[in-house]
Amino acid sequence: MSVSSLEDVLKTVRSPADLLRNQQTGPNAYPGVPAEYTNWRDEQRAWQETCVLFNQSYHMADVLVEGPDAAKLLSYLGVNSFHNFTVDKAKQFVPCNYDGHVIGDVILFYLKENQFNLVGRAPVLNWVQFHAATGGYDVRVELDERTVRRADPTRRKSYRFQVQGPNAMKLVAAATGRPAPDLKFFNMTTLVIAGKQVRALRHGMAGQPGLELFGSWDDGEIVRQALIKAGQDFGLRLVGGRAYSSNTIESGWIPSPLPAVYTGEKMRPYREWLPATGYEATASLGGSFDSENIEDYYLTPWDLGYGGFVKFDHDFIGREALEKMAGQPHRRKVTLALDNEDVTRVISSMFQKGKRAKYLDFPSAVYCMHQFDTVLADGKPVGISTWIAYSSNEGRMLTLAMLDEQHAKPGTHVQLLWGEAGGGSRKPTVEPHVQTEIKATVSPVPYSEMARDSYADSWRNRQTGG
Repeated sequence: MSVSSLEDVLKTVRSPADLLRNQQTGPNAYPGVPAEYTNWRDEQRAWQETCVLFNQSYHMADVLVEGPDAAKLLSYLGVNSFHNFTVDKAKQFVPCNYDGHVIGDVILFYLKENQFNLVGRAPVLNWVQFHAATGGYDVRVELDERTVRRADPTRRKSYRFQVQGPNAMKLVAAATGRPAPDLKFFNMTTLVIAGKQVRALRHGMAGQPGLELFGSWDDGEIVRQALIKAGQDFGLRLVGGRAYSSNTIESGWIPSPLPAVYTGEKMRPYREWLPATGYEATASLGGSFDSENIEDYYLTPWDLGYGGFVKFDHDFIGREALEKMAGQPHRRKVTLALDNEDVTRVISSMFQKGKRAKYLDFPSAVYCMHQFDTVLADGKPVGISTWIAYSSNEGRMLTLAMLDEQHAKPGTHVQLLWGEAGGGSRKPTVEPHVQTEIKATVSPVPYSEMARDSYADSWRNRQTGG
């Protein structure tokens, strides 16, 4: 049998869940930057105390969508409203499958009339490209693949940096020689840095004020060096791959929803279009949550805190299913603050022979592309944890979780089931171990007080539907 598509791959395995659980792929890589520039603890602390420079030029892919039907295509795919969405704005773009389960999420930039750019992980970009190619839309799409999937990994279409932290706007003012732009969240403008035109998005990835900066790849190093020079007076630290992967734990963004593409007859043409070597076919599942039914891993917009994005003012894929879900109870996104003594117990098991807990890495303890750990209360499952990392700023190991409403109130005590069933899967990142429970306290999301204040009116805090 010739295996050329995701659908072909699925015909060769017992179930999609079994395929992904034993996949040989580890956690998402952050290429192009050192693991640490100084040390990840100081790099974490700098995004809360001074300022940092994230270099995002390598690990995310971009898709440019332009043409008379560009907005029509994207509106049909996203749960988001496009009402009042205009040039020089951006939004968290969330498409779903026909049953209302999330494909993924990316940042959608409205660059100019009939021209949009989507930036993020592959699942959403693939979904957009498929419909552009098969839906009869008058659009042109151009993929700017991330570096690990490029023949020439040293060159892309554009660079992408983020400057974040309490001193970020002072740094930007020093780099431009002008007052930092006063922008609303997810609005854009154009700056000049070192004589180069730079597009700037008001962002706040680590819970602090800042800008995402992007422009022509050839200008990237010149702009980066100008930012580094300007940052010398403001405590700037460059952030490496180790610290970068943990910043989401403080800001409250779940970066790893499993794309809901593996089942459903309506999704079959898409699975036949997706390659056998692509993201969806090579993604890995891990964690203590263990089901043979891949649909148990699918998430709704409400699970991810995106319920407020769902607007029924337009026709879109999944609308009918989401209308039925809207009035039902939903899991709520929370932070779990893991008990320090229990975390220490797990770590100390490394210093004994015999039975050990699953290794708990620092700062990020995620060991696959899509982490799903069971959360318990009184021995019964009450939700799922999806991302786990240590925050030097908070002095805690934290996870981002989705719990039923009864157990989502801050202060509620639950337990995280850590480690995989049966001693572990066949993933190379999983060693023989025993499962163990780690006590945890339900906490707000975002966890840090500064992040909650910064995102008070942003997408990260919109937990309601409508």
